[in-house]
Amino acid sequence: MGHWDNRPAAQANLRMYEAPEIWRRYLDEIDDADKSVKVPGCAAPLDRFLLNALNSTNLLVLTGAGSSFCAQNNAETKLAAKSAPGLQDLWDAVKTGVGATNFDTVIKKIPNGTAINDIEKLLTQCKLYVALYGDGAGDGKLVADFITGAEKAILSRVDFVDDGTDLTSHEMLLRKLARRGIRRPRVKVFTTNYDLCFEYAARRQRFVIIDGFSHAAPPVYDRSHFTLDIVRRDGVKDAPDYFESVFQLYKLHGSIDWRRTQTEIIRSRADERKPVLIYPRDSKYQEAFEPPYLDMMSALQTALRQSDTALLVAGFSFADSHIAQPVIAALESNMSLRLVVCDPALLADEDVKDDPVTTKPKGEPKNPFHQKLLRLAKTGDQRVLLLHGRFEDLALALPDMVAETERERHAQRITALRDAEKPDGGAAKK
Repeated sequence: MGHWDNRPAAQANLRMYEAPEIWRRYLDEIDDADKSVKVPGCAAPLDRFLLNALNSTNLLVLTGAGSSFCAQNNAETKLAAKSAPGLQDLWDAVKTGVGATNFDTVIKKIPNGTAINDIEKLLTQCKLYVALYGDGAGDGKLVADFITGAEKAILSRVDFVDDGTDLTSHEMLLRKLARRGIRRPRVKVFTTNYDLCFEYAARRQRFVIIDGFSHAAPPVYDRSHFTLDIVRRDGVKDAPDYFESVFQLYKLHGSIDWRRTQTEIIRSRADERKPVLIYPRDSKYQEAFEPPYLDMMSALQTALRQSDTALLVAGFSFADSHIAQPVIAALESNMSLRLVVCDPALLADEDVKDDPVTTKPKGEPKNPFHQKLLRLAKTGDQRVLLLHGRFEDLALALPDMVAETERERHAQRITALRDAEKPDGGAAKK
């Protein structure tokens, strides 16, 4: 069993890197005899760094697939998928969706296809095959049809969020970050995920999302909508009153509820028109610099270069170099940038299997971007904080800087009232 298997979310799961090469766990080591602290944990310095980061003028969040693994459905969900998919899940979903016989046939058509066990590499090779042989007839058409079926299967597999999905960690993160003072710039959340975890988490808490879409029916995408904000006018005050709990959401690789018409992009989950997604394959690096993804990437690069900015990275593995490279470049050029990276891949399971207060890893992380960040931290760069942990662990560790608003308390009262009026008299299922 791996270190993270069946491990509940907890602040105590976190470990913080200390130069030159020590990782310190969150909790102190206590002397059994007199209950004194034998070896301090990292709780105090970690809290200070996170507090300073959250007080930055500009606050950014970057997440990826790892942030959705903590979202779970109960057994009664009507959705086919019960949880967020990993790459192996997508491989299995495509094989089931197109049929095992068809899947194996296409594998044999692709050069060295039988040696491929990664859906991203397989779809990359399939696209190259079609580019070489065309899609009009024969094997070219067979592979082209396979790509269409694979994309349809992937779209279905990543659609796993509904009203019953447990999104505790997403709700907690938004509650702690999006309720910052209204005089500060809105929190910007960047995610590579197609799913609707943040949208559902925001809806449950009555938070407002600015995501580039209009308030029309259906909502229509326009990059200028990111410059809008939400204000309240009650007819008494001369000046507008900015709405609380508003954040900006940038979906770097598209979303399952984006559809492309002949002239525009609309938000529609049930529409049968072409989805606006960057599917897992090598061409995603080129596609990321086409509209509307270019708008999202430009916003990320611009935000990273603003003064007094903090970036929280959790659930993003730095596997996408077109996103990871701008983060590294911003560290080189922006001296006021604070970076928090929380990732379970920063340490091997064997380094923490006995849960020591401090541990010295036997090797470096495998990811080259993680290696760069580790080298920066080793030099004593106080802007960089590396944490061994998961998205849900960081969500718990973040300080709650703003008290619950009366509007949020009222929303909870109304929700409790409606739950009590349900036919079974029970609370809403998570």
